[in-house]
Amino acid sequence: MKLNTKLIIIMLSLLVLAILTTFMLSQYAQNALVREIQDSSQEISKAIQMSIEDLTSDAEFSRLNDYLAKAREKGINEINIISNEGEIIDSSDPEKIGKKRELKKLERGVRAAPRQQAGATILSQKPYEVVVPVIVGDEHLGYVQINMLLDNIRDIQHASFIRRLFATSMVFAVGIALTIFLAKRYTDPIHRLVENFKRVSAGDLSVTFQADSNDEIGDLADGFNHMVAQLREREALEKRLYEAEHLSRVGQLASGIAHEIRNPLNYISLAVDHLRTEMLPNCGDKCGELEELTDKIKEEVRRANYMVLNFMNYGRPLKLRRTLVDYGDVLAKVLPVLQDRLAEQRVTVEQQIAPALPPLWVDQELLRNCILNFVNNAAQAMPDGGLIILGADFDRDSNRIRLTFRDEGKGISAEDLAKIFQPYFTTKDVGIGLGLAITERIIKEHSGEILVESTPGRGTLFTVLLPPQPGMQEQIRQQEEA
Repeated sequence: MKLNTKLIIIMLSLLVLAILTTFMLSQYAQNALVREIQDSSQEISKAIQMSIEDLTSDAEFSRLNDYLAKAREKGINEINIISNEGEIIDSSDPEKIGKKRELKKLERGVRAAPRQQAGATILSQKPYEVVVPVIVGDEHLGYVQINMLLDNIRDIQHASFIRRLFATSMVFAVGIALTIFLAKRYTDPIHRLVENFKRVSAGDLSVTFQADSNDEIGDLADGFNHMVAQLREREALEKRLYEAEHLSRVGQLASGIAHEIRNPLNYISLAVDHLRTEMLPNCGDKCGELEELTDKIKEEVRRANYMVLNFMNYGRPLKLRRTLVDYGDVLAKVLPVLQDRLAEQRVTVEQQIAPALPPLWVDQELLRNCILNFVNNAAQAMPDGGLIILGADFDRDSNRIRLTFRDEGKGISAEDLAKIFQPYFTTKDVGIGLGLAITERIIKEHSGEILVESTPGRGTLFTVLLPPQPGMQEQIRQQEEA
């Protein structure tokens, strides 16, 4: 429902409520007024009847005073019985008996009485007198004069006015309270939306605006969320474009490095091999010293060549050549290459591979590169030696093969943990910071996921989740059930 429709319905509801309240109170006051008039009329009739009986009877006592005590509650203030000559022959006020009245005034019927009459006060309504001629047959016996005050009717009218005023005030109070509530309800989301706009303009694209209403506020929230989603997509596209451009430049640079650096490195390696073959046997006592020196040169050449290779692999697109390979066979080809270096650092590698581990659907050469990076990083984190545990099993929750690489090294700080997969980020004295960046890229190209947990001083755990070959999940599940 739209906002203007809600406001119209609210205003109409308040108007209808005010009209109904006023109508009901007016009807109630009218009924009360009618009842009061009926009661007063009945009392007047009774007073006239009693006066006629006193006028036509020969009784020596008057019942007017006894009756008037009750009749005053209905507004009857005074009753006079007047003869044809205008003399008051009986009255509820004994002091008026024997006084004269003008006959012309008595013939007017109902008229306003003077304020000075007994019982009338300043706050009373104007008193009235009712004069009724008493005629029995053809004989005119006299008049009955009744003075009455309409204070009860005034009280009813005053009470009705107070009730209408109170009801109208309550309706307006409810309307004002409802207006304030609606104003707060509809302005608060707008204020929050303004704050979210400021955050988005400051570069925070994680903002989302929650609005469950179907009015203009909800439409505005949907538009805002759609705009932020498009900004996120644009930002992601810009990042991909930047990475593609960056990779292109890195690829060009890597190509130049390959020609400019690898050729001298190959020449140095060949020269060292020649020296070890031809020269070392003729060095005599210095043979051991020169052999150690050539081994160090060979190691440094290998390390430099490995960094150049990583640099080249990061700069060029990956082309996966997937095959089904056994994880144990992959480790059997990778670990011997690292055996000498690991033994020199007193690092031990332990394998914990599940017996029923399904084959991996991967590019074997790229996976070997990932394992080399993990093991090298683990060994560098344990300069005084330690244990590296290579684990592998099938994760039933995610239906993926899980490879783990755990070490007992110095760990990674929380500040650096979020940066380890960024290109060129490294905390080592040697290296260019592309090993884990390349590893993450290879794992993602395999539709996998890489996770890391680390506690400074206690070690690091890398977890790689790889999907099995399509269609093999059902076969794995059947084997587990069997």
